Amino acid sequence: GCVFCKIVSGEIPSPRVYEDGNVIVIKDLHPQSKVHLLVIPKNHDVSLAEIWEDEAAGRKTVGDLFEAADRVAKQEGLLPAGYRSVINTGVEGGQSVFHLHLHVLGGQKMGEEFA
Repeated sequence: GCVFCKIVSGEIPSPRVYEDGNVIVIKDLHPQSKVHLLVIPKNHDVSLAEIWEDEAAGRKTVGDLFEAADRVAKQEGLLPAGYRSVINTGVEGGQSVFHLHLHVLGGQKMGEEFA
């Protein structure tokens, strides 16, 4: 099964930085910045590319992800300084877990390169 589905269900314990009815937020196990959080929808969608068959549902999912990202950025002290939000889509986009998720990176000045 999907590792993020197992984290959402509690089958794999992972401390939650934030949770609401639609998403959970956990710390990335391999952080790429001082603060690296993952915003994970509770519903399983493979990637950003897979959510648009039902456009309204896709828009809601994206809205839920970015709303939670901003809430957790405030909660974790990343604002007003700022943060980076990234969604990797597909193998060539750098996606390694095939359950849609948004990365929130901050706590330091982010470079202009994308990696």
